[in-house]
Amino acid sequence: MNAANLQIEGLLMAVAAVNRCLVNKEILSREEIEQALALAEAAITGDDRAIEDLTPANRDAVAFPIRLLRAANAREEAAEFAALTRSVGRNKGRYNDQQ
Repeated sequence: MNAANLQIEGLLMAVAAVNRCLVNKEILSREEIEQALALAEAAITGDDRAIEDLTPANRDAVAFPIRLLRAANAREEAAEFAALTRSVGRNKGRYNDQQ
């Protein structure tokens, strides 16, 4: 595996851990984190964004980190990276231009 991919995996798992800490310390709620991540995903994948040049696969690649953090946020306990990636793959939506 590419070393950059491993670094991104580590970074995502660290952000997920920080998000859990924020929830556990009652600084933010899961719902607040979900709302922020949903807005970030919508900004990246929304039909109103100038992303016509991106294929659906490229859109999914750009949105993957946010989707993974949303999947991690939906769980009470920490999950393994592989479990989170499977969740992202099962739950991702389709774009209007996908047939």
